[in-house]
Parts: sequence; C-alpha cells; structure tokens
Amino acid sequence: MEGRKERGRLRNFVRRMAMECLCSGEQLKGADDTIRSSDSTFTKDFSASGYSSRNGEVEQYLDNGNIEEAELSLREGVCLNYEEARALLGRLEYQRGHVEAALRVFDGIDISSLVPKMKISIARKAHRRKTRSQWDAPPMPLHAVSLLMEAIYLKARALHDLGKFKDAAQECRMILDIVEAAVPEGLPAGFGKGCKLNEIICKAVEFLPELWKLAGFSLEAISDYRRSLLNNWNLDGETIAKIQKEFAVFLLYSGCEARPPNLHSQLDGSFVPRNNMEEATLLLMILLRKFNLRRVERDPTVMHHLTFALSMSGQLKPLAVQFEELLPGLLDKREWSYNVALCYLAEKDDSTALNLLKRILKFGQDSDNLKELLLASKVCVEKGAHAEGAAYARRAITNIQGGCKQLAGVADLLLGVSLSNQARYAISDTERASWQCEALEVLGSAEKNMHGQDCRIMYNLSLENAEQRKLDAAVFYAKKLVKLEAGSELRSWLLLARILSAQKLFTDAETVVDAALDQTGKWNQGDLLRTKARIQAAQGQLRDAVGTYTQLLALIQLRTKSFGAGISLAKV
Repeated sequence: MEGRKERGRLRNFVRRMAMECLCSGEQLKGADDTIRSSDSTFTKDFSASGYSSRNGEVEQYLDNGNIEEAELSLREGVCLNYEEARALLGRLEYQRGHVEAALRVFDGIDISSLVPKMKISIARKAHRRKTRSQWDAPPMPLHAVSLLMEAIYLKARALHDLGKFKDAAQECRMILDIVEAAVPEGLPAGFGKGCKLNEIICKAVEFLPELWKLAGFSLEAISDYRRSLLNNWNLDGETIAKIQKEFAVFLLYSGCEARPPNLHSQLDGSFVPRNNMEEATLLLMILLRKFNLRRVERDPTVMHHLTFALSMSGQLKPLAVQFEELLPGLLDKREWSYNVALCYLAEKDDSTALNLLKRILKFGQDSDNLKELLLASKVCVEKGAHAEGAAYARRAITNIQGGCKQLAGVADLLLGVSLSNQARYAISDTERASWQCEALEVLGSAEKNMHGQDCRIMYNLSLENAEQRKLDAAVFYAKKLVKLEAGSELRSWLLLARILSAQKLFTDAETVVDAALDQTGKWNQGDLLRTKARIQAAQGQLRDAVGTYTQLLALIQLRTKSFGAGISLAKV
C-alpha cells in the first residue's frame, strides 16, 4: 500500500516536472538554495549534450491522462529519468520537513550503478578546455550529476537530523570519493557553475569532518580536515579560512593525538608539523597572515587560540612577535599591550613588560583597568620598585570597592608586600613604623577576603610579624601555612623553624627541621641541614653541629660530582 502511494506521488511529480521542464522550459520553483541552478532550464544542458526531448509526444500522453506511458516516454527521451525524479521528490520532501519520507525516497536511488557514469561526466567536464564537439556526448549530463550529488548530500543531512551520524558521514564521503576518483588533480576554477555542482561539493567538504566529530570518530575527522585543505576542491577563501580555524580548534582541544600529516613528499624542504600542537599553531599562523594581508575577514578569536597554543608550548617570544606583527584593528590597544606584556614577563624581560603596562595605565579610559593595575603592581614588587607597586595596588583597591573579594585579596596582598619592602628602606623610624603598620593591616584584610586559604598571604603575614618581632603571631601564621600546604613547601618549614629559633625554642625548631628532612628529597636538603647545624650550635651541641655540617659537605661533594664543579655552597 505504501509503495503504491509513493509511486503515485512519483507519477504526479513526474507529470508536473514534465510540464515545467519540457513545455514551459522554466526551472522548478521553490528548489533548495543549496542546489538552485542559475540556468533557467534543465533542457539547456540536454540539448547542448546531444539529448532531445519529445515534447509533443509527452504532451499527448499527459493530455490523455496516461501517466504510465508519460513516465515511460520521459525515460526514453532522457529528459528526466526515474533516479532524477526520485532525487527531486526527495528534495521536496526534505524541504517540507518530512525527513524520514525523504530518506525513503533517496534510498530508492541506486547510486552505486550510476557512479561510473557520474565519474566520467565530471572528468570530461573538468578536462574540457576548448569546445564541446571535441568530446563524445557524456553518459550523463552535468545537471543530472548535480541532481544526484544533491540527493546524496541531502540524504546525509537527513541521516544527520535523525542522529545517524556515522551513516551520514559515509554518505557524505561518497561525494568526495566520486570527485577525487574523477579528477585526482583537483577541480578547475568555475567547475559546475551552471548547475551549482561545485556548491554541493564545497558543502560536503565542510560537512564531512563535522559528521565524524558528532559520530565520535576523531581520527577520521582529522583525516578529512586534512583532505579538505590539501586537495583542491575549488573552495573560496572564506570557506578555507573557516575550515582551517575549525581544524585548529579541534586539534587543540579534542584530546585526540593523531599521527603527523604525511607531507614530506608534497612539501619538500618545508616545515612539517610533528604533533597536534604544531599543526594547530601552523594553521593559526597562516590565518593571521591572511588577516594581515586582508585576504579574509578578521577574527579576533584566532589570536586567542594561538596564544593558548604557543603558551602551552612555552614559545612566548615567538608569541610576542606574532602580536607585534598584527595590524591595528584585530585587537584593541589595551588587550594587545596586556598580552604582549605577559609574553615578555614569561621571558623574564620585566622592564619591557612594565613599560607596556605603564603606557596603557597612564592615560584615557584604560588608566584604571583592574587587570593591568594588578599586573603592573606585581612586576614592580618583583623589580624592587616598591613605591610604584604600592601606588598601582592602591588604584586597584579603589576600583574594586564592592567587587570581587578574591581580586580585592590579591590587591591587598600586593599592597602589603610593597609596603613591607618599602619599610626596609625607610629613611626615618616614623615612616618605617607607619608602613609596617599599614602592611599588617592590609595583609589582614587580604586574609579575610581569601578566608585564610591563600598560602601567599599566610607566608607574608608570618614574615611581616616576624620582621616586627611579633613572634607569637608569626608562629601562628607559619604553623597555619605548613598545615595549609600539607608540608609540601620547603620555605614554609624553614620560616617556622627560624621563628621558633628566634623564640629560643631550639628543641621545637630542631624537631620541625627533622620533620622537614623526612619529607624533602636529598638534593634539596642543603638549607635544612645548614639551619639544623646552626640550631645545634646555638644550643651548645657542637659535636652534633659538626656532624650535621659533615652531612652538608657530603651533599655538596655529591652534587658537584653529578652536576659539575660550578655549584657553589650558596646554591645548595
């Protein structure tokens, strides 16, 4: 019953197509934009290929209502055969949202039997350079190839809509396999323009990797991304750029490590990426070059992905160069300066980084940007420019008022460290006392904002209290720090031991050092052994102190033999 209904619909459709294609010569209205031909008639391709249609005969059959004979006549006249009719009917069903019905119609097309003819037709069209008369008539007109290719593509779309991604990918790949087999060297410019065949091919090239990704076949997706970029599919510049970006993003974040591309035979003497990261970086740098040459529309996210790729590879100097080569407009001035400053900071070039930050913090609406203020304050602290660091931190605190507590905690920490360092170089006792008092105050505020869970704040609170001889508070924060870090940091053990030693609690201090020695690798025990020897000497345990120093000297000799004579006692 279902087959009878489908055949009835097919006959009605054939009748309508016969009237429109053979009688009026106008193209079918309402066709899908993906395949709509710029040619106004289907019959044009047939007549140019040596095909003829028996218009009068078909009209006679249709007037008499004899559908069976009309369909037979259409087949014999080669104007619209059965497979083409099914392709058109399937298109209409898909357009109307009848995905399953469209799939049933497409399944009725025996594509495998038509593939050889399609290949020959594509090959002859691609290689034709002079006149049509030089070739024998192709076994299938190009508009028919276009119609069947569209049927394959829409079948893949229908399978995608039904969640059958693997089947959809296999259908979509058939389009590329047919074209590759017909034209191994690639498609010429303007190929299939009259019937939009090239448009279908381009859509299939874009669609196939996405289907593999949805189906969970990452290696197949990578393979077809490479296939789409290395073979000539006659894609426009924007489409190629889109595929390059999508491929780079997939390589960076998919978590699938594929084999390096086999390009040695194709790119003799050129750089060949060895892994996903290098391949993604190469693609992104190619895109940036296209932006700078104004070949494609600019996309700021490409620079973000490249920043991630080069940062993960530890290539911060090349990243800075990429930022500096950008033409104005891709990134705003503030974002550009901040990112370049980060690159130079990572390469230990603090002066250049600070100059870039000062440039954007000096004037205009960006002069109070929080991110840049905090970074500038941090750089100043590390460079010893304590007054500047405190000034930037104060500006940041002013901007944060009522904002994020974590950022407020960071700003308070930077201000506290700047003031503490500044106090060490104070000219007068009054200045020193004032800065020390404020340093403790802002560090306490930072602890509250971070709920006592930030190790850097705990360390600086303990250190500052020790500097001001508030040893009980210093011990409290040092013990809290060791507990917070689960004893993983050597400097925290040393700080606690030295504060206990300052309190004359030598036994407790030695116990702390022994606990640290148990949790520290042999190569990193130099400072602990030196501290232990001093504690033993302070207690009058000179023999024990000599034994500890002997251990220290043995460690130095062992390291010298292993790493060379350039290691000094200060580095142990």
